[in-house]
Amino acid sequence: MSPEELAALIRSRRTSMVVDADRAVPRDVVEHLCELAMWAPNHKRTWPWQFALAEGDGRARLGEVIADAMEAYGDSPEKVLKARGKYLRTPATLVVGSAAGDSADRTAENRDAVAAGIQNLLLAATAHGLATYWGSCPKGANDVVAALCGFEPGTHVAALIYLGWATHSPEPPARPPAHLHII
Repeated sequence: MSPEELAALIRSRRTSMVVDADRAVPRDVVEHLCELAMWAPNHKRTWPWQFALAEGDGRARLGEVIADAMEAYGDSPEKVLKARGKYLRTPATLVVGSAAGDSADRTAENRDAVAAGIQNLLLAATAHGLATYWGSCPKGANDVVAALCGFEPGTHVAALIYLGWATHSPEPPARPPAHLHII
């Protein structure tokens, strides 16, 4: 791949949930995306990535667990109701967790590695023709989502990634120019 081809792939990645809701994302494609995520830099080789796929009825279970946690946290009834059906908008939602480290610094390094891996995953999804949307775990829901996914205790849910086959690509938002400070 040339630098120009890589730049084109990076610039073509969009945050979008405009997808064919009836077309499943094959598990082998999702497994491939997860494998590519794990090629991100990882200080001390702690391999902190954890993945869980919500598809079919699992998407509704994910929404219920999150909505119940939001309700207990005190979110508005409107937000709670929206969360119950939110994960049904795309055929798949990939939950990505970051394992806790043996120190605060290692935990932070693990989260950095997982975030870098998520970017790998999003770019690979774009190359496959998938639309993606990187969502965050709502306040108060991290531990119940991690438990639902079978993640290790102490795992930080770094992303709830909506996945589906893109039906069109939105226009890219304007970006400010990069400013390189010289020291």
